[in-house]
Amino acid sequence: MKKVRVRFAPSPTGPLHIGGVRTALYNYLFAKKHGGDMLLRIEDTDSARFVPGAEEYIIEALNWLGIKIDEGVGVGGLHAPYRQSERKAIYKKYVDQLLENNLAYIAFDTPAELDVKRTEIANFQYDASTRNQMINSLTLTKEEVKARIENGDSYVVRIKVEPGEDIVVHDLIRGEVKINASIIDDKVLYKSSDGLPTYHMANIVDDHLMEISHVIRGEEWLPSAPLHVLLYRYLGWEDSMPQFAHLPLLLKPEGNGKLSKRDGDKLGFPVFPLQWIDPKTGEKSSGYREAGYFPEAVVNFLALLGWNPGTEQEILSMDELIHLFSLEKVSKSGAKFDYEKGKWFNHKYLQEKLNKELALLYASILKEKGITTDEETLIKIVALIKERSNLIPDFWEQSAFFFQAPTSYDEKAVQKRWKSETPQLMSELMAVLESITEFSATNTEEVVKTWIAQKEYNMGAVMNAFRLSVVGELKGPHMFDIIAVIGKKETINRINNALKNILV
Repeated sequence: MKKVRVRFAPSPTGPLHIGGVRTALYNYLFAKKHGGDMLLRIEDTDSARFVPGAEEYIIEALNWLGIKIDEGVGVGGLHAPYRQSERKAIYKKYVDQLLENNLAYIAFDTPAELDVKRTEIANFQYDASTRNQMINSLTLTKEEVKARIENGDSYVVRIKVEPGEDIVVHDLIRGEVKINASIIDDKVLYKSSDGLPTYHMANIVDDHLMEISHVIRGEEWLPSAPLHVLLYRYLGWEDSMPQFAHLPLLLKPEGNGKLSKRDGDKLGFPVFPLQWIDPKTGEKSSGYREAGYFPEAVVNFLALLGWNPGTEQEILSMDELIHLFSLEKVSKSGAKFDYEKGKWFNHKYLQEKLNKELALLYASILKEKGITTDEETLIKIVALIKERSNLIPDFWEQSAFFFQAPTSYDEKAVQKRWKSETPQLMSELMAVLESITEFSATNTEEVVKTWIAQKEYNMGAVMNAFRLSVVGELKGPHMFDIIAVIGKKETINRINNALKNILV
């Protein structure tokens, strides 16, 4: 049985979209499920769209997510090189083979001449019905073609598609897809201007020579599949043609259309795995890593967008995903990108992390704010706030009051909870707190609540004003856990400040 070999073949034209990440993930899960290999190939034949740093970004993103490459760019292997721009000579051989067998032809039409045809012919397509009206090796003599090439005229090589035949694509997700050759145009396979093939030619040659067994890619490439089947036949490689699987699109959160960067910008979520800074404009785009997501949470979230393991279980490790994954359970229809569900996944993973690990991550955020604290204290704080947090950056909002005394007080809370008798209550509370020698959460709570009961004070009246004094708002963990962390002196200072600054 042929060994499973899949490839992820992105173009270095910018940051890796989250839809591309899911494609890479599904390739990886499928390969590992079947004991196969995952290749990384860089499709850089479109030199005009090349963006510096994009290839490095792709590799870094895959590494961060734990999608391990067995062969390809950054790893090496028997089929090197793995950048298509470095494989020019390889492709030219097969382009020449198609020309020699009259399965492709040379076309000299300039962009301006093609534009003229488009104005003359509605829905113009370069195909069997129009190719004889164009400037190509089918309408010129051999001598004219030779003279043009020797003269340095730019040309392209187009595949020669014969109309009428039904071309069948056997797709592992969508079943049998049948397209009539009459609607396929004579796609460009090679450009003399840079000596490079187009996507169609390069992919077929590379997939064949690299012994790819399965091509798992996005739904947007499905229209190209019949052409690729035809190329395999023209090159005499039908027997080694890989099996195709076209994944459903990732849709906008509301479901109407393909997910885009604009959707993320509008709704406030990343559409890239890592932060990206455009080398030309300097524009910064957010990434899941920098937003505080864990890679395993992103992987878990993405895996379930368009695939279902057939169980109720949602939290799945990479090993569990590999064990359960199958293309048969991939949906044919697009999957809505529920970014709130992504936060839910991260929340679940965050709860399972050791407090010490979370404290180390939070320490770097505090350092940026010029705040330092000892590890033991930070571990205590993290333990108190993590249940309320989805992402590591949420920690600051949930815990800023541990590090900074309030300088203002929530107006609505003051109006509702700070009454004429409150200053007297808070003054008495300070005296009670001052008398406590063991300032642990348990002991302090017992002493304060005993005092409230003995005085027959209203518990809410005391505790809400107490929280407002220490935190500045009516939020946060258990009050006695908070003051055990900040200590007696700081607690009393904050109540004093509240008495001076809250006026009713």
